[in-house]
Amino acid sequence: MFFGRRKRLNIDAAALDADEKKWLSDFLRSSLKVDAALNGNRISIESEKSSTEELKRLINKFVYHKNLNRKYWVALEGNVIKIHVFEKVKKQDKSSREGIPPSTITHGW
Repeated sequence: MFFGRRKRLNIDAAALDADEKKWLSDFLRSSLKVDAALNGNRISIESEKSSTEELKRLINKFVYHKNLNRKYWVALEGNVIKIHVFEKVKKQDKSSREGIPPSTITHGW
């Protein structure tokens, strides 16, 4: 494949832990049969066949298979695939609900 053009696909994995980054790069190596280089918070892949949409699908598959879908979600931003962390929703305290007066409905029975 002398005339094939190699694409450099980048993954921003800053949200993942160190072990999870290594697992992801190993998963991509075995799935795509190409070299996945881990550089700090980025994973770079050089491939002739893969597209960014296919790579996003594979990363989504990794997140679901490792049961990380409650912590992370995957997005395609331009030519970079980014892994985001879900933000925690704050629950309402009981102290803020204490200001509500009780119901004063009269019963007719």
